[in-house]
Amino acid sequence: MNDTILPFLSGLHPYDGLPEHVRIQTSDAFRAISLAANEPIYTFGAPLDGLYIIRSGRVEVRDGSGSIVSLLERGNSFGERGLMRDGLAATSAKTLTPAELLCLPRETFDRLRAEQPSFARFFNRGQGDGDDARPADFASVRVDALMVPDPVSCPPATSIAEAAKMMRDRRISCLCISEDSELLGLVTLRDLVSKALADGLDTDTPISKIMTPNPRTLPPSALGSDVLHLMAEHRLGHLPVVENGALVGILTQTDLTRFQSTTSVGLVAEAARTDSVQGLAKATSGIPKMLAQLVAAGHRHDVITRTITDVADVVTRRLLSLAEEQLGPPPGRYLWLACGSQGRQEQTGVSDQDNCLILEDDLDERARGYFEQLATFVSDGLHTCGYVYCPGDMMATNPRWCQPISVWRDYFAHWIANPSKEAQMLASVMFDLRPIGGDETLWNGLQRDTLDRAAGNSIFTAHMATNALSHGTPLGLLRGFATIRSGEHRDKIDMKLSGVVPVVDLGRMYALQGKLEPANTRARLEAALAERVISPGGGRDLLDAYDLVAETRLKHQAAQIRRGEAPDNFMSPASLSDFERSHLRNAFVVIKTMQSALMQGRGILG
Repeated sequence: MNDTILPFLSGLHPYDGLPEHVRIQTSDAFRAISLAANEPIYTFGAPLDGLYIIRSGRVEVRDGSGSIVSLLERGNSFGERGLMRDGLAATSAKTLTPAELLCLPRETFDRLRAEQPSFARFFNRGQGDGDDARPADFASVRVDALMVPDPVSCPPATSIAEAAKMMRDRRISCLCISEDSELLGLVTLRDLVSKALADGLDTDTPISKIMTPNPRTLPPSALGSDVLHLMAEHRLGHLPVVENGALVGILTQTDLTRFQSTTSVGLVAEAARTDSVQGLAKATSGIPKMLAQLVAAGHRHDVITRTITDVADVVTRRLLSLAEEQLGPPPGRYLWLACGSQGRQEQTGVSDQDNCLILEDDLDERARGYFEQLATFVSDGLHTCGYVYCPGDMMATNPRWCQPISVWRDYFAHWIANPSKEAQMLASVMFDLRPIGGDETLWNGLQRDTLDRAAGNSIFTAHMATNALSHGTPLGLLRGFATIRSGEHRDKIDMKLSGVVPVVDLGRMYALQGKLEPANTRARLEAALAERVISPGGGRDLLDAYDLVAETRLKHQAAQIRRGEAPDNFMSPASLSDFERSHLRNAFVVIKTMQSALMQGRGILG
């Protein structure tokens, strides 16, 4: 079997990074197993023989309560969490189809973790059955931990013949074209065939003639979900990694095969390729199930909400494309932006739409009519896809929020100079804007100018601080909770309005005070800590409190989804254990303390 196992492992991470002699020894240690469909592999709490890898077929993994954790395919591994604890299975696994499995004995697995740092890093970062196959776990991994560093590159003057030889000799499928470490373009094997060979180009032709100039890139700090979603949306097979303008790594579709799944990546791919609003609605209908699976897998709340928001972003961009196909090319530059939870990349299972349009100046009435139709098409499409119309009409269909860039500058200048109650509310919403589709140059200068202007106006920041304290935490007397007193949600806590929103407001205030550009709440808190806008102790406590509150909210929604109910934000404290209630109350105490510090001027250091 070694003759077939070794080649299989050589193309599978993390085995492809092992020294050759270690990889050979490891291939000899694997035991091959053939199973029929619907056959159990192991059950929850049973002793584990070792780590399992799928060579063919599909496997279902469930947690101790019977909820599906993941659906795995060729190249995916499972069983590692039990091996890394007490040797007992932390999940149950069975085949869905006839399957060929490989089992690595526990002693070999333990030895590799002890002796091979790259192998240990790979399994230590997930610690969950099937984690390495799920985009949720992949989503929490930074790109710099996944990329191939120092990719093969050549200058633009390199001949096609020389470039082809480099790719053949290095056994690579793409070549980065760079000069002085700056990425200029990308050439793939497909380019050599379709652009050089098919067109009969002379082999002395510079490689720059067939390269894709200015390819899409990501920074090393991006998340793995950003990689998968960018590749799925734009059908990319290769993605350079660039930091401060310099090429530092490369990621290919082959590298990421083990992370493919039927959850977020599948929804993004489905949304990016559909030609109808109904097709988009079909894709978004899978979001509740995805949320429940991600929560069951134990992932951080900000990874889950970012993954869910990625789907909304792709749906929005696809609707913009469909609108242009129906209405014709746009008569001027525009930028579609999201605010609210989509703008902050914090969408859950309950999200309405909040959006606006920035247009270039000096458009005529005919052009304005075009963008009114575009806004209606996209907003109606989002509503069909489950992102219901904003109750406050904060949408691009409202003429007030579909304006030229000069009007938007006047809006922000007026709100900052005249901080009325409405101005505070509008500024709070608009400070969470994030570009989704269109010409982003319409936004860059506006964001920086607005932050500078707002931070420099002490009266405005004082009013914004007061506004940030308008949402109280649900703290009651005698270490209890102040629940809703009447109506449909009596005896429950609004985990959005009384739980998450107070921290969102604090994060926005810190971002304003420190001129911080992130829109995401957790990113704002981290940036405020890094820039010492808030004290280290208070900032860390607030981060921990926010994580607990946001995680509790998502668990509540996931439980509703598993019961077949529509998710909401109204949670009964009685559904929690005494331990959970105690910690949740402590989290609300921290949030209230930071609100008080802001009120007294002690939460801001500057």
